Amino acid sequence: MKVLVINCGSSSLKYQLIDSDTEEALAVGLCERIGIDGRLNHTPAGKEKVVIEKDMPNHEVAVQMVLDELTDADYGVIKDLSEIDAVGHRVVHGGEKFTSSVVIDEEVIAGVEECNPLAPLHNPANLIGVRACQNLMPGVPNVAVFDTAFHQTMQPEAYMYGLPYAYYEKFKVRRYGFHGTSHSFVSKRAIEYFGLDPENSKVIVCHLGNGASVSAVKNGKVVDTSMGMTPMEGLVMGTRCGDIDPTIVEFLAHKLDITLEDVMTILNKKSGVYGLSGGISSDFRDLDKATNEGNEKAALAVKVFSYRTAKYIGAYVAAMDGVDAIVFTAGLGENDAVVRQQIVDHFGYLGITLDQEANKSRGKECTISTPDSKVKVAVIPTNEELAIARETVALVK
Repeated sequence: MKVLVINCGSSSLKYQLIDSDTEEALAVGLCERIGIDGRLNHTPAGKEKVVIEKDMPNHEVAVQMVLDELTDADYGVIKDLSEIDAVGHRVVHGGEKFTSSVVIDEEVIAGVEECNPLAPLHNPANLIGVRACQNLMPGVPNVAVFDTAFHQTMQPEAYMYGLPYAYYEKFKVRRYGFHGTSHSFVSKRAIEYFGLDPENSKVIVCHLGNGASVSAVKNGKVVDTSMGMTPMEGLVMGTRCGDIDPTIVEFLAHKLDITLEDVMTILNKKSGVYGLSGGISSDFRDLDKATNEGNEKAALAVKVFSYRTAKYIGAYVAAMDGVDAIVFTAGLGENDAVVRQQIVDHFGYLGITLDQEANKSRGKECTISTPDSKVKVAVIPTNEELAIARETVALVK
């Protein structure tokens, strides 16, 4: 089967066409600046990237451009659209309603719309992508794969907040967790990689990128995860603050004489390692460079990030009463040896020793703990698009 995987944002659209038999990407691409001026980056497997500058007034035009490139005589990878057997969509928030991936129909769309208040920037854009594909490829099944679904095995003691219970009943205020597609893919792969018993395994996954989260996965099911009702809770991130004292919101609003919305913009877009570094960057490569040049704020930002991550890992060791494997994934987790070192240095008590040579590896699957370590540590690259394709095939094949 050939599955088109769509990740539709408010002004962008990422895509991959995946052959489910070989699990190879036939083409990957990105539509940018939708609704502004429009740019399509399209890379067929084994060929050079093609960049097309063209107006994209809306997402349906963007999807049509993607389909045109996939079938293009020079840069296409299929002869016609009949070769696309299904479309898999990343949907950010499924609330409590969706605990697994589903084939999309009108009832599912209505259910996703009910979750829009929980992800107002993401869910509406995700649905625009769904509608565009339905209009342009009638009869082709569409599947929704939810960021939140994998985390829905958490128990109430893990997902409830210390707020009046009525807010949960009326507004569904609770922890949901995100990056679920990645946490699912990597935790399953970790069990295979280390030869663990799926029914008796304890894995901690550290999805570390500009957005970052940690999950505790016991016997293949999530026990806890660091992101909350929104992706702002938990770790210090690229520009997001992560966990803070809630009264800081009111404090800053009064001190700076700004609105609640202004404070939330600061916490979401101007904080994290970007804010801690004094505005140097949210990119850890820039922070590493600045640190090596003697910038103390950059060094502090990285240390705060690593320390917070280590705290969550330690908490999840307690939550699962032990751990078999700790896994790093996503852009930072797969590529930054310094951050991995700083985090793992906290776990000597678990009998972990880092293999310094192995830890230098970037972006490839490997064990980075020494053979005599009691808890294994590895880098396992995530592949959310492949995970979405697998979920899609399982539902429509």
